[in-house]
Amino acid sequence: MKRLRIMVVCGFGLGTSLVLKMTLDDVLNKYQINADTFCSDADTAIGQKYDLVLTSNEISKIFIEESKPVIIINNFLDFDEVEKKAIPIIQDLMIV
Repeated sequence: MKRLRIMVVCGFGLGTSLVLKMTLDDVLNKYQINADTFCSDADTAIGQKYDLVLTSNEISKIFIEESKPVIIINNFLDFDEVEKKAIPIIQDLMIV
Protein backbone atom coordinates (compact mmCIF):
# COMPACT_ATOMS: atom_id res chain seq x y z
CA MET A 1 0.00 0.00 0.00
CA LYS A 2 1.33 3.40 -0.99
CA ARG A 3 2.19 5.87 1.77
CA LEU A 4 0.74 9.20 0.70
CA ARG A 5 2.21 12.66 1.09
CA ILE A 6 -0.66 15.01 1.88
CA MET A 7 0.05 18.72 1.81
CA VAL A 8 -2.08 21.25 3.69
CA VAL A 9 -1.75 24.77 2.34
CA CYS A 10 -2.65 28.18 3.70
CA GLY A 11 -1.47 31.67 2.89
CA PHE A 12 1.54 31.67 5.19
CA GLY A 13 1.98 27.96 6.01
CA LEU A 14 1.52 28.48 9.72
CA GLY A 15 -1.65 28.88 11.77
CA THR A 16 -4.59 27.82 9.67
CA SER A 17 -2.74 25.08 7.81
CA LEU A 18 -1.65 23.61 11.14
CA VAL A 19 -5.28 23.59 12.32
CA LEU A 20 -6.34 21.74 9.16
CA LYS A 21 -3.38 19.35 9.43
CA MET A 22 -4.43 18.44 12.98
CA THR A 23 -8.02 17.80 11.82
CA LEU A 24 -6.75 15.71 8.91
CA ASP A 25 -4.45 13.74 11.22
CA ASP A 26 -7.43 12.94 13.47
CA VAL A 27 -9.42 11.72 10.45
CA LEU A 28 -6.52 9.58 9.22
CA ASN A 29 -6.10 8.14 12.71
CA LYS A 30 -9.77 7.13 12.78
CA TYR A 31 -9.25 5.13 9.57
CA GLN A 32 -5.82 3.87 10.65
CA ILE A 33 -4.25 5.43 7.56
CA ASN A 34 -0.55 6.19 7.74
CA ALA A 35 0.33 9.19 5.62
CA ASP A 36 2.90 11.93 5.69
CA THR A 37 1.02 15.16 6.32
CA PHE A 38 2.77 18.50 6.15
CA CYS A 39 2.03 22.21 5.94
CA SER A 40 3.11 24.63 3.26
CA ASP A 41 2.55 28.23 2.39
CA ALA A 42 0.96 29.23 -0.91
CA ASP A 43 4.19 30.65 -2.32
CA THR A 44 6.21 27.42 -2.07
CA ALA A 45 3.44 24.82 -2.38
CA ILE A 46 3.80 24.19 -6.12
CA GLY A 47 7.44 23.13 -5.73
CA GLN A 48 6.64 20.51 -3.10
CA LYS A 49 6.33 16.75 -3.67
CA TYR A 50 2.83 15.63 -2.75
CA ASP A 51 0.03 13.24 -3.73
CA LEU A 52 -2.91 15.32 -2.51
CA VAL A 53 -3.61 18.87 -1.34
CA LEU A 54 -6.13 20.16 1.19
CA THR A 55 -6.67 23.90 1.18
CA SER A 56 -9.19 26.73 1.05
CA ASN A 57 -11.20 27.69 -2.02
CA GLU A 58 -9.17 30.86 -2.51
CA ILE A 59 -5.79 29.13 -2.41
CA SER A 60 -6.95 26.18 -4.52
CA LYS A 61 -6.69 28.42 -7.58
CA ILE A 62 -2.89 28.16 -7.56
CA PHE A 63 -3.22 24.44 -8.31
CA ILE A 64 -5.31 24.81 -11.50
CA GLU A 65 -2.46 23.60 -13.71
CA GLU A 66 -1.48 20.72 -11.41
CA SER A 67 -2.63 17.17 -12.11
CA LYS A 68 -2.83 16.04 -8.48
CA PRO A 69 -6.13 16.13 -6.55
CA VAL A 70 -7.01 19.26 -4.59
CA ILE A 71 -9.66 19.11 -1.88
CA ILE A 72 -11.30 22.38 -0.88
CA ILE A 73 -12.15 22.56 2.81
CA ASN A 74 -14.45 25.35 4.00
CA ASN A 75 -14.13 24.81 7.77
CA PHE A 76 -10.65 23.66 8.80
CA LEU A 77 -11.97 22.53 12.21
CA ASP A 78 -14.84 20.43 10.82
CA PHE A 79 -13.87 16.77 11.27
CA ASP A 80 -16.94 15.60 9.33
CA GLU A 81 -16.23 17.82 6.33
CA VAL A 82 -12.60 16.70 6.13
CA GLU A 83 -13.64 13.06 6.54
CA LYS A 84 -16.41 13.25 3.91
CA LYS A 85 -14.27 15.02 1.31
CA ALA A 86 -10.84 13.49 1.90
CA ILE A 87 -11.31 9.82 2.79
CA PRO A 88 -12.77 8.64 -0.55
CA ILE A 89 -9.95 10.31 -2.49
CA ILE A 90 -7.28 9.09 -0.08
CA GLN A 91 -8.56 5.53 -0.32
CA ASP A 92 -8.52 5.74 -4.13
CA LEU A 93 -4.97 7.08 -4.14
CA MET A 94 -3.77 4.31 -1.82
CA ILE A 95 -4.91 1.65 -4.29
CA VAL A 96 -2.91 3.09 -7.19
